[in-house]
Amino acid sequence: MIRVEKLSHGFPAKDLYKDISFELEMGQHCALIGSNGCGKSTLVDMMINTDEYFFDGKIIKDDQCRIGYASQFSVRDKAQEVTVFEYLSQRFIKNQEDIAAVCEEMATAEDMDTVFERYQTLLDLSEAMDTDNYESNIRKALYTAGMTDLEDTKLSNLSGGEYKLLQIVREMLLKPNLLILDEPDVFLDFANLNSLCQLINGYKGTLLAVTHNRYLLNHCFNKILHLENCELQEFDGTYTEYRCSILREKLRLKIQSAEEEAEIARTQEMVEILRKRATDMVNPVIGSAVNAKQTQLDRLKARKIKAPFIEVREPEIVLPEVELPEMDAPVLSVTDYNVVFDKELLENVNFALSAGEKVAIVGANGTGKTTMTRDIFGNSHPSIHIDGNVTYACLSQLQGETLDERKTVYEILLDYGFNTRDDARAYLAKYCLEGDLVDELVGHLSGGEQNLLQIALIARTDAQLLLLDEPTSHLDLYAQIALEKALHEYKGTVLMVSHDFYLTANCADYVLLVEDNTVRRVRARKFRKMVYDKYFDVAYLEIDRKKQELENEITQGFKKNDFAAVDKLLEQMEALCEI
Repeated sequence: MIRVEKLSHGFPAKDLYKDISFELEMGQHCALIGSNGCGKSTLVDMMINTDEYFFDGKIIKDDQCRIGYASQFSVRDKAQEVTVFEYLSQRFIKNQEDIAAVCEEMATAEDMDTVFERYQTLLDLSEAMDTDNYESNIRKALYTAGMTDLEDTKLSNLSGGEYKLLQIVREMLLKPNLLILDEPDVFLDFANLNSLCQLINGYKGTLLAVTHNRYLLNHCFNKILHLENCELQEFDGTYTEYRCSILREKLRLKIQSAEEEAEIARTQEMVEILRKRATDMVNPVIGSAVNAKQTQLDRLKARKIKAPFIEVREPEIVLPEVELPEMDAPVLSVTDYNVVFDKELLENVNFALSAGEKVAIVGANGTGKTTMTRDIFGNSHPSIHIDGNVTYACLSQLQGETLDERKTVYEILLDYGFNTRDDARAYLAKYCLEGDLVDELVGHLSGGEQNLLQIALIARTDAQLLLLDEPTSHLDLYAQIALEKALHEYKGTVLMVSHDFYLTANCADYVLLVEDNTVRRVRARKFRKMVYDKYFDVAYLEIDRKKQELENEITQGFKKNDFAAVDKLLEQMEALCEI
């Protein structure tokens, strides 16, 4: 299908890949994972638009390879006032029209060979896309995606999440040899995420997805490509199996490293003894022994294990250290709030946040959450009030609203008290934003890097209230976990809009559920049960919870160098992988 051999590529300020190789075979569903900014989206673009890049190595594609692509950023064509069904039909109708046009051309063409070659190419494409059955195929796909009732809906009336899912359905219907999805889950609500999971699992072709979504990773893929520190690791198996493999390898390397350290310590001690003897008496034999032992010591140090996939660095996210004063009034209140477009989306919305509460706003795509969030961010709507004594900071899912994408990262940081590039670099490195990124234009950063930059800037404030709109969007797995830890430790008040089940379940005191055109308060435990019952398999969630507990215990075991305990815990985790 497609093979990459010893690929090396980068920019003047940053290497992305050094001699990486992998292969995608027919029918595989592969997840491409890795830290923010490691080059995942660039690698995908190189596979699609190979001729536009200069690189060392090879990207080999089958001659008949058709690649379908759904971007992480779905830009709606506002000029198209068509229904969902009409939109999905366009490429099939275009194929039929092209075939009809070539048939007419045959009647008068002088160069029949060229015309017939075009005709055969269009017929082959028609057969590959199953154009004859496109109407029934569209309806089947809409049913799988849970979008049957949207068949006659105009594109302009779809929510962002619905439109993004529609892009994926459209590419799948064309039956490419290889379908590439770049962060297909971003901004999808629980229902649409579940539909995406079903679409991926029902897709018969070869599929490559760049994703950080833990639910998709655990349910949809039988091959993992892990890109990290310019290197790539290929693993045939599920993500859970890959995690077990990584932890098992980490244990082996830790034991080996401990043995090496002991050997280095013994050799170092011998070198010092011999060097002291050589100082006390002039003896060529002792001098030679010192040199020999020093050479052995250098060799031992040089061969120490280096494993970029084992110790992936987690961002050091530390949110502002604040203490909220005792307050009788709410930190934030929303009273009789309404949102009206073509129809009333929200009405009579009322809620209030007390000091120190952490609350998640959750609801389906298209229910008015984004509009309400923007009004809260602006704090200028008559129905919204943020206490004047409370400082607050915002993180937007649309990074251009909070970051000037025309400025460099350093220019942004100048407004946050940094006076030198060295200080800025040292601070950003804690957030895994390293190297010459400080001089990059904000608009050139990846989505995950921009979100990490927003978090890093919030941490430089004295904000007692954090307003977060989809804070884990585009973040890699390590950054997601780091943010969850930081929110746990933060003593201020948090209002976050999120479709991330794990963030909501792990960090929210309670949920403001948007449904039936209003908002109602739901206890966190009840919300989790609602999600379990409606979208997720309860057995999976119980197993996943147990895996997380085991991983936490394994992490503690590694910190204590209790390798025997880690080995036993890994056996339990590996047993769960077989269920």
